[in-house]
Amino acid sequence: MDPLNRRHFIRTTGMLALGAAIPWKSFSQHFLEECAEYDIVVYGGTSGGVMAAVQAARMGRTVALIEPGKHLGGLTSGGLGWVDVGDPKTIGGLAREYFHRVWKHYQDDAAWKWEKRHTMAEQHAPLAPDDQTMWILEPSVAEQLFDQMVAEARVTVVKNERLDRRTGVDLKNGQVTAMTMESGRVFRAKMFIDATYEGDLMAAAKVSYVVGREPNSRYHEVNNGIRPLPAAGRFPDGVDPYRVKGDPRSGLLPRVYPGWGGKPGEGDKGVQAYNYRLCLTNLPENRVPFEKPAGYQDEQYELLFRFIAAGGMNSDFFRNALGGSFLKPDPLPNRKTDTNNNGYISTDFVGMNWDYPEADYAVRARIAVMHEQWQRGFIWTLQHHPRIPAEVRHRYAPWGLAKDEFTDNGHWPFQLYIREARRMVGDVVITEHTALGREVAPDPVALGSYHMDSHAIKLFVGPNGYVTSEGGMFVHIPAPFGISYRAIVPKRGECRNLLVPVCVSVTHAAYGSVRMEPVFMVLGQSAATAASLAIERNTAVQDVPYALLSARLLADSQIIVT
Repeated sequence: MDPLNRRHFIRTTGMLALGAAIPWKSFSQHFLEECAEYDIVVYGGTSGGVMAAVQAARMGRTVALIEPGKHLGGLTSGGLGWVDVGDPKTIGGLAREYFHRVWKHYQDDAAWKWEKRHTMAEQHAPLAPDDQTMWILEPSVAEQLFDQMVAEARVTVVKNERLDRRTGVDLKNGQVTAMTMESGRVFRAKMFIDATYEGDLMAAAKVSYVVGREPNSRYHEVNNGIRPLPAAGRFPDGVDPYRVKGDPRSGLLPRVYPGWGGKPGEGDKGVQAYNYRLCLTNLPENRVPFEKPAGYQDEQYELLFRFIAAGGMNSDFFRNALGGSFLKPDPLPNRKTDTNNNGYISTDFVGMNWDYPEADYAVRARIAVMHEQWQRGFIWTLQHHPRIPAEVRHRYAPWGLAKDEFTDNGHWPFQLYIREARRMVGDVVITEHTALGREVAPDPVALGSYHMDSHAIKLFVGPNGYVTSEGGMFVHIPAPFGISYRAIVPKRGECRNLLVPVCVSVTHAAYGSVRMEPVFMVLGQSAATAASLAIERNTAVQDVPYALLSARLLADSQIIVT
């Protein structure tokens, strides 16, 4: 028995010595559960993690899918029902199968509880009649379909187990041999896949990674680093940054920095803003109204009040590009919405997430609560505050949380939208040059097709003395691009049996395109395929022959070339 298992054996037998009445049969079962062994362990029940686990099981491997929370699906089942995909023809394999299941679900009249079945104005043109997909779905339906797929594949699903990030990863001869959870449970495997949004397993395994924005000079990019916005996308002039208007001595309003923090194009630790994707409805019988949050402070929404007072709602950008709305409520079936950030002042809690990627669990939880409080207060303010024009209050008053969604979490999404956190640094780093078609990956395992998109990163006092923002980006790409296999495996020599399909080796600029849920699903399947082939050949993940990998991906209906 190796030292790790011996430690848990002693701990458990010690309970017996202290008088815990555990029959030997129950004890042996308990011990085996604590020290389970699989071919492949997937950490993170995100959409990419689910697809990795299903693929591994379909390839005949024993697999455990470990989710730190209590729900599978990550953002796809956590509120992001209006699925950003770019070109749906680039999504194949299990992801295509999943979105076909979505389509099939909504062909049943019984799926339409709150309205009659109808064809929705979807984001994308229909595919072939025998290969139909639907990219719009309710959160509860999304989770139901993820649960269905793992059950059919007979995946062992373990929920509410978090990695011990300090000492929980055992490394030996360049391999992860086991991961220990905070509860003491130990999972051993031949191969591990980190499918978390944060990259916690990757970091604990001492794999190279970066947080924040690289300087443009590092990879000769132009869309990275500190990034001024074009005039059309910035705050309108006139939003005073000080607690007492015109008085710098009074201090800055919450979340406003005094300046850039560097020169345009320089790198920093800035992370694009997070929020919750809210499932709202205006149907009275299924609506939970917003209440004024405990501890509500007007000052937190002073930027909103001053934006309106400065005539921001009359700007061309607000009226045209943002549709004259502080929210982006994309329609879902059953009179619900996926409500996202929309513009300068909305549901994004700009600048308040920079510490999240590296923070411990307790700090992350506090950051998530802060985001929830901001959004609850923001919508309550739009609906009720006397400093909001009556016509605006009237517009938002009918909306509330959907009563039949997130029923075990107060109807609030269980997943914070972590738009980026850690990003691995592998032997290949995908940059904007690949996204813009200037470079081509010779070993693609997925395609990116969404435009390079980053939400705001910082609010600050601009040169004219007014509040403005930076970091936002929406750069069109000319065509789908390949994502290299070497972008989902660590550098050669760092870790031989780990794959990372979510926190991939991509710059901040290019991650703005790669970070779409269907792409994570495709990369998850590709990662599991490579892990299975590495087991079969008894080789490191870095040494899996690409010809063999690509052949299997294509056989499983993955789309890896245009």
